[in-house]
Amino acid sequence: MTYSPVFYRASGSGEKDALLALLRENPAIKVYDELHGQLKELIKSRHPTRVLSAEETEAAIAAHLAGRPEEDYGVWVYYPWSERLVHLLDEEEFIAMRTSRNIYKIKVEERDLLIRKKIGVIGLSVGQTIALTLAMERIGGELRLADFDDLELSNMNRIRTSVHNLGVPKVISAAREIAELDPFIKVKCYTDGATEENLQDFLTGGGQLDLLVEECDSLNVKILSRIRAKALRMPVVMEMNDRGMLDIERYDLEPDYPMMHGLIPDIDMETLSNLTTEQKVPILGPMVGGEAMSSRMKYSLTQIGKTITAWPQLASSVMLGGGMVADTCRRILLDELKVSGRFYVDFEQLIK
Repeated sequence: MTYSPVFYRASGSGEKDALLALLRENPAIKVYDELHGQLKELIKSRHPTRVLSAEETEAAIAAHLAGRPEEDYGVWVYYPWSERLVHLLDEEEFIAMRTSRNIYKIKVEERDLLIRKKIGVIGLSVGQTIALTLAMERIGGELRLADFDDLELSNMNRIRTSVHNLGVPKVISAAREIAELDPFIKVKCYTDGATEENLQDFLTGGGQLDLLVEECDSLNVKILSRIRAKALRMPVVMEMNDRGMLDIERYDLEPDYPMMHGLIPDIDMETLSNLTTEQKVPILGPMVGGEAMSSRMKYSLTQIGKTITAWPQLASSVMLGGGMVADTCRRILLDELKVSGRFYVDFEQLIK
């Protein structure tokens, strides 16, 4: 399933003809051309000390276009999955305008550094909100997403998507949302999830990740991903969706740091793979902070397989986790945060 947009630069050799042919051959395509408004915003951003009149703004736009037809300026972006064609400023101006309201909370030089970073997200339930928040804040110019599940109706209690995406792989749905938000962010999808066979490619293919966000349910992948990340001296961030628990492991700064703070037992992957789900529970419990879980989460876990079928998650916790992880990733990548450990943003304790 496609998740990458197609770019047409009408000023480029042959691309305008290709764009016109696309429109002729696909009359159902919906065209969205709000470039003039983007140009107004661009001109406004370049004159922060005074308000230009309408006439001054139009004159400045004409000077900026330098005789080029507006329809040939910028880039036309085609989204095949929705048959939409959108006229946008091209990459440099687009990024400048889309991030303009981040300045100076994120400085221009910091934004430009973050654009060069690669981030991987394993698990696209909590991870979907994390990936979208990273994209919105433009933390990372390349995102790699791994999950093997398709979207189900019960996922929509915490995954922000549309009902027409039911049955679509979670990674594809997330990648399409990112492309519709910012088509210039590179996204690579692993629809088989993170596996022993593809994990090395996920972490290093096309350049090593600068940071790994691990949000999967599989105990095997939790451990294996850390074994590989530690060998590569790669930081790992995880959010547990209960009591605002955030987990940071800085293998980049401390190569000998114990995996998940020493909570992973000394067990080889072959033995682990042969354990039953029941046998894995005592191993998983300490790793996910079982003793510190909220009372409601502890009770919920006793009901799995009895009155409920899966680990419960709430949208409010997922949204909090997306913000916490994105903020943490930004500060790690900007070398502002250097700690490993577990941290809690527990609303029930903070607000009462």
